[in-house]
Amino acid sequence: MLVLATVAFEGLAITTIAPKLAQSLQGIHLYGWIFSAFLLSQLVGTLVMGQQVDKRGVFTSLLVSFSVFVIGTVVAAISLHMHMLIAGRALQGFGAGALITCVYACVTLHYPDALRTQILAAFSLAFVLPSLIGPYMAGLIASYVSWRFVFWIVLPLLVLAISLTYRTFRNLQLKQALTDSTQTADTKIIQAILLAIGTGLLLTGLGMITVWKGMALAFGGLIVMVPLMRKLLPLGTFSVKKGLPATLLSRGLYVACYFATESFVILALTEMKGLSADLAGLIVAAGSLSWSAAAWLQARLDVRDRGVGRKHRVILGIGIMISGTVLVMLALFMTNSGVTLILVSQMITGFGVGLANPTTAAISLQHAEQGKEGKMSANLQFVDSFYVAVSIGVSGALIALAETLQWGISTGVLMVLALQLLFVLLSFLASLRITELVHQEHHPISHAKENLPM
Repeated sequence: MLVLATVAFEGLAITTIAPKLAQSLQGIHLYGWIFSAFLLSQLVGTLVMGQQVDKRGVFTSLLVSFSVFVIGTVVAAISLHMHMLIAGRALQGFGAGALITCVYACVTLHYPDALRTQILAAFSLAFVLPSLIGPYMAGLIASYVSWRFVFWIVLPLLVLAISLTYRTFRNLQLKQALTDSTQTADTKIIQAILLAIGTGLLLTGLGMITVWKGMALAFGGLIVMVPLMRKLLPLGTFSVKKGLPATLLSRGLYVACYFATESFVILALTEMKGLSADLAGLIVAAGSLSWSAAAWLQARLDVRDRGVGRKHRVILGIGIMISGTVLVMLALFMTNSGVTLILVSQMITGFGVGLANPTTAAISLQHAEQGKEGKMSANLQFVDSFYVAVSIGVSGALIALAETLQWGISTGVLMVLALQLLFVLLSFLASLRITELVHQEHHPISHAKENLPM
């Protein structure tokens, strides 16, 4: 939980200070890359480490992940220009994706299906403290000291997290049955790297689409991306096949909507509404708190109905997200401040994603084959990283386009939010094709109740 809390703190903090950071390094036109570099690298980290967890064990994988994250944090903290910062964020992303994959693999290995939604809900606690103090603290540090200290402050937390989990992960590796390296695993890693490169070309091209070079880069990126997406995403994703493909597609789309909306609402609050970074961060962080509350609620409901209502909870959660996304669009473009409505919209959207997200994770983990738990964990992290990276990257390109054509920041934000509304609507349609596998593990309900968080 402390590992997750550290990554969560970093994510919420950077979301809060991103506008000030971009202005300080004179790179507002590269605003989206603060997030996209992290997320594109994260998808590579998840796939690489998903294979390595099954091959080398969780402990060795954890140490490598931790080292890469620390190096990226140091590079970002000492950045002299925007491109150096983006490189640091890419290293951070690889390490973060790899760390979270290790944690998910641990859950799959050690918890029966009946308890997985509860431990995933307990993980939501890892977001509570960062949500309460992360954005506000980051805003204060950036305003009164320096945004660089927001990076430095996570290093002691990382060291503490690893020191506390060292023995547990080492013992887990001793019990884990490891698999041999395969050519297929190496091929997938290469494909993930090429997919990240292709996506980067697309996003770079979209940011300068008004010139022929931008069009060429975007077209080239698409040519690289599409075949690789067909290979890396579960078979049947493009046709929204019932079962795991529909589950992961729906998850990727609504997660993309949530995090892209969060990132650009911060920009809108500071640039359009004139709020300080710390106050804007607190408003958006309300979504993380309601996410945690909804995650605990779904854990109780999962115990009560023995998991048979998971699909309905996903559909309900996404429906709630649609309402929140529409509300934030209305609130941002009201003639008066609309700040209170923005706060409410973030709480509504956060509650929706909190209801759906642990549930889609539990449904997906039901499909994990024995000995391939790391692979399924990587699949979850892959869709989270890839869809969010594309969503935020395209949104950043829309902001850059609005700046180039002098349409104004408000027009750019409106286009971004319209795109996120489209994503969450598509997610709702895909969720209708989710199917569940109800294992016998659900039946010892008394044991599950004994472990239910109070």
